[in-house]
Amino acid sequence: MRRLGRRAVEIISPAELSAKLADNRPLRIKLGMDPTAPDLHLGHTITLKAMRDFQAAGHTVVFLVGDFTAAIGDPSGRSETRKPLDRQQIESNAETYKRQVFKILDPQRTEIRFNSEWMDQIGLRELIRIAAHVSVARLLERDDFEKRLATEQPLFLHELLYPLIQGYDSVAIRADVELGGTDQKFNMLLGRELQRAWGQPPQVVITFPLLEGLDGVRKMSKSLGNYVGVTEAPQEMFGKLMSLDDKLMLRYYELLTDVDSEQLESIKTGRIHPMEAKKRLAELIVDEYHGADAARTAREYFETRFQRREVPADVPVFRLADELWICELMKQLKFVPSTNEARRLVGQGAVRVDGQPVRDVNFHFVPGRHRLLEVGRRRIARIER
Repeated sequence: MRRLGRRAVEIISPAELSAKLADNRPLRIKLGMDPTAPDLHLGHTITLKAMRDFQAAGHTVVFLVGDFTAAIGDPSGRSETRKPLDRQQIESNAETYKRQVFKILDPQRTEIRFNSEWMDQIGLRELIRIAAHVSVARLLERDDFEKRLATEQPLFLHELLYPLIQGYDSVAIRADVELGGTDQKFNMLLGRELQRAWGQPPQVVITFPLLEGLDGVRKMSKSLGNYVGVTEAPQEMFGKLMSLDDKLMLRYYELLTDVDSEQLESIKTGRIHPMEAKKRLAELIVDEYHGADAARTAREYFETRFQRREVPADVPVFRLADELWICELMKQLKFVPSTNEARRLVGQGAVRVDGQPVRDVNFHFVPGRHRLLEVGRRRIARIER
């Protein structure tokens, strides 16, 4: 049981979990995620690894894709109403989720479910029956709902239904345990209430910490741009992790790796230099998702490009016959998706030619006179005639 609860913030309740484990039967462990973005990031892996621990102990893990609830939008931690996603976006994101979770979970022992399976079948009469078990006062106990009402921000009826539906998901799959971030505690507790109403034993709720993003302030989120995706290219992943603030590095070690207490103490006390400690962290994480060879190559690239300021030998070479507007060149190299994005990066000083920032958005790259183009920290190309 100790390993099953590692990294947990709270277990509701330990006695109930012990009793369920004592039944000597495979428990049904639920983790739900709404496919609101195409990528899973390192913040998601904390609960996914907890699922893997249960899986290793012989339990049945149910990864629930919230394709129905994604159309509503999880109001957790939101100061405003989420914009709804269309069905095509949801289905596309859901497919990528299915592939990405198997970087962590064993596909042979994972049950993938979609809450549209039952919610699409529920009519208005049944929805009213579900809603009859939860008072409005109970729903308004949620911190984010209270804050929005206190600041006179709109709170719409469909948002009140979100925790109700998430709670009913636990009834539909007969969950014994539900895992989630601390921001999901209210929704998961509501699942316990609805299970009691349906004559089921209430699920144990286990909450896990939210991982701060690369900005060190807000939780990791694709929409905030402070994330590291589990399917990002090794060099991109390594480079992003090297941008992490030293003060946050230890938390990433504790939540994302299995390094022992002796190594953690060496980092805390400074016996391992912060730069070396951060490179080890980045290498460990890249290794986990891409393999040891990719991790080693990503580290070598970082050290060559950003520490020794050398141009790596494997930088791609592109041929250019005549001079070309810098924004068009970036588009042709697929460094940017649009001219507007290219203009924005030039304005931010993120574009360099032969090591010098390009300040003029009308700059033309002249092959023979210019040779190296860099966009940001990780997009680089050698240009020749």
